[in-house]
Amino acid sequence: MSKVCQITGKHMMVGNSVSHSNIKTKRRFYPNLQTKRFFVPEENRWVTLKVSAEGIRHINKKGISECLKEAREKGFIK
Repeated sequence: MSKVCQITGKHMMVGNSVSHSNIKTKRRFYPNLQTKRFFVPEENRWVTLKVSAEGIRHINKKGISECLKEAREKGFIK
């Protein structure tokens, strides 16, 4: 799962680069992904996730256990 957030499911998008003379060429918009380790107290272990900046904010707000549960339900994590 490269370039996909494991919490929010954000992935690469495709768009156009538009020059000053209005020439359009294809480009890619990548999510702001970070590789971070989180400690899960219920399982008493560390988990390494590839998460976006928004995913980190979700984890800070809801907690790692709740976010992992939701990500498994949505199919972002096996």
